[in-house]
Amino acid sequence: MNFHLALQTVPSIINPDINFALIAPELIISVVAVVVMMVDAFTRRADQRWVTGGISLLGLGAAAATVVWLWTGGAGATQSAFNGMVVLDKMRLSFTLIFLLISALTILISMIWIEWERLPAGEFHSLLLFATVGMMLMASGGDLVILFLGLELLSIATYVMAGFRRTDLRSNESSMKYFILGSFSSAFLLYGIALVYGATATDRGVPGTTNIREIAERLDTAVYPQLLFVGAAMLMIGFGFKVATAPFHVWTPDVYEGAPTPVTAFMAAGPKAAGFASFMRVFIFGFPFVATAASTGALAHTAWLNALVVLTILTMTVGNVVALVQSNVKRMLAYSSIAHAGYAMVGFVAAGATPDEAQRNEAIAAVIFYMLTYAVMNLGAFTVVTMIARNNDRRTAIEDYNGIGFEAPTLAFALSLFLLSMVGVPLTGGFMGKIMVFRSALNQGYVVLVVIGVLNTAVSVYYYLRLIVAMFFRERTTLWSAPRLSASIAVALAITIFGVLYLGVFPGQVLDALRTTRPTISQLINR
Repeated sequence: MNFHLALQTVPSIINPDINFALIAPELIISVVAVVVMMVDAFTRRADQRWVTGGISLLGLGAAAATVVWLWTGGAGATQSAFNGMVVLDKMRLSFTLIFLLISALTILISMIWIEWERLPAGEFHSLLLFATVGMMLMASGGDLVILFLGLELLSIATYVMAGFRRTDLRSNESSMKYFILGSFSSAFLLYGIALVYGATATDRGVPGTTNIREIAERLDTAVYPQLLFVGAAMLMIGFGFKVATAPFHVWTPDVYEGAPTPVTAFMAAGPKAAGFASFMRVFIFGFPFVATAASTGALAHTAWLNALVVLTILTMTVGNVVALVQSNVKRMLAYSSIAHAGYAMVGFVAAGATPDEAQRNEAIAAVIFYMLTYAVMNLGAFTVVTMIARNNDRRTAIEDYNGIGFEAPTLAFALSLFLLSMVGVPLTGGFMGKIMVFRSALNQGYVVLVVIGVLNTAVSVYYYLRLIVAMFFRERTTLWSAPRLSASIAVALAITIFGVLYLGVFPGQVLDALRTTRPTISQLINR
């Protein structure tokens, strides 16, 4: 009798939903990262940067081709795999392509830097590829556990990259600060996951869940709704650190300034975009809009949305105001990245504020488009900063840019274009990105939020134009020779310049692709 009772209490075995096609891009990059490490061990030091860099670029291209195949329906109608832990939707595919582009541009930027610093190229490229896998997992995770694993894979690789210049105390300090503060944020995130898991247990003995779709379904049946609010707050703190929202931005200026410039370029674009991918997936789909005002789900949604509005205003304002007084270009761009995170959060707020699926998809597409434009113009700016700074980042003060406009016109005009795009000048990608996120917010009635965003944009004009004025309207007081552009730097500049202009002049084609990617978000949520 006891034997039969024991059999009845054994949980049913879940048939594993295995589909390697859905994780093909991640598998490709992981294999290439291992291959790069092996090749690095058997390659001469002089050839490492070209051999391992070339293999890395080929791997990124193969992964991008796989993403396009998934985008056009090559994986069939599958929308999730591994029992809902990995999902396939337009947000994942779009962000994945952005990650691959960021990594490819970072490799091109770092080629000359690795030669200057005489650093092991294979190690750097393999770390970059593993960080890329982490970002891709953060975008594809349908479960909080997968998101956390991707976040830690990205973070650990980035900690090492920040201190990759081992003999430089500034680089070591940058890595240590990032590691310590990143560990605190990971602790908040993990504790929040644990609380949400406990809060979503039911009074019928059903354990909690970390699956994002199931969290949304259990909000109103949670036994401990108080834990749900605390868990959501901790998740917001953890993600806020990763995307550098105020007041969780304190690590950003010091880490960006001390890290090698190509690593700073990657950190300012890649992890930030990955953080937004996870942030939006958890809160828009895990704590969705609920029509019933008195329900636990509705209260949770209202709480995080109101908190996000406050964080958005604070992030835009702090980033732009503090950037006004910076005398170091890397610190100025660090605070600029904080401000741009605030602009992207305007679209995030709009996506979370509407029950209408079409408007939500439009707002999500606006955020993705903004992160794409930001990645292109930010990486382009840091490409120029890398060339001006030279090895050991010797020239990163604004006064080091005095009078270079006519001594290095290609670099000066390229940097001017990227800075004008960050301001939001028409016919640039930055202008269209802000138009999209601000329009999404206006459609949801956030007029005050948009007004604050526009005023902050006006503030940013001063510190962006200050650097342009230094390049073209001030005389040099020290000897300086224009750097010779390497092939990889020339390619990186060509791609970023084309991207800024294309996204500014022909944004419709990209936006149409973001809107029509299949499967749709509603299919994913209703599965």
